[in-house]
Amino acid sequence: MTDAPPLITTELAADEAGVTTATIRKWVQRGHLRSAGSQGRRRLFRLEDVFAAERTTYRTRRHDH
Repeated sequence: MTDAPPLITTELAADEAGVTTATIRKWVQRGHLRSAGSQGRRRLFRLEDVFAAERTTYRTRRHDH
């Protein structure tokens, strides 16, 4: 099928979610986000998975301000 959603890099995922690349990597470490593929050593993500991880993370995050 050619209708598969495009995969994006960690950098683009961070830009789209409004977070840093370190945050994207942290989401992966914590199991909130899984890579959907790779390009060499670079992880690739589905945009919808990035947004789902963002919603999950910010819904459960405590505000320490």
